[in-house]
Amino acid sequence: MTADQEARARALAEAFVSLADTLVADYDVIDLLARLSSDCVALLSVDSAGLLLSDQRGALQVVSSSSEQAHLMELFQVQKQEGPCLDCFRSSRQIGVPDLSRDGRWPRFSERALEAGYRAVHAVPLRLRAETIGALNLFSVESGALSPEKLRIGQALADVATIGILQERAIRR
Repeated sequence: MTADQEARARALAEAFVSLADTLVADYDVIDLLARLSSDCVALLSVDSAGLLLSDQRGALQVVSSSSEQAHLMELFQVQKQEGPCLDCFRSSRQIGVPDLSRDGRWPRFSERALEAGYRAVHAVPLRLRAETIGALNLFSVESGALSPEKLRIGQALADVATIGILQERAIRR
């Protein structure tokens, strides 16, 4: 294993340990979500991440982003009710758009994302079994699909975060 691979494995382990800490200690859910966004950028080689989470009535809210630009993209999706994060939430399925300039599913979103400098986006659901509580967008300035390995890691991070969020909601109730 190279030094780079060792550093990446160590960072991945630290991210999971940090997310798992929510299961045993008092924590701030906003800190958890900010950590999830920043961990995804660091571990998945994407340029930005943004997170939409449903409230108790099922309405999506922007709750975290790794950059101001990602935050604005998430707000745009919520306001226009168009974009991969919303479709990911509704379908509970990952959505990949390796080239926004060639995808016609969300014309207003794609135009805005391209103007912001993003060329690709991937959305990962925050889900536990049949319950989906949000979605995580992973933005890239370069066109191209995320590898299956990176998508699995992104989904695993989102799944662990979902457990922590649902536990916090249950305690609050």
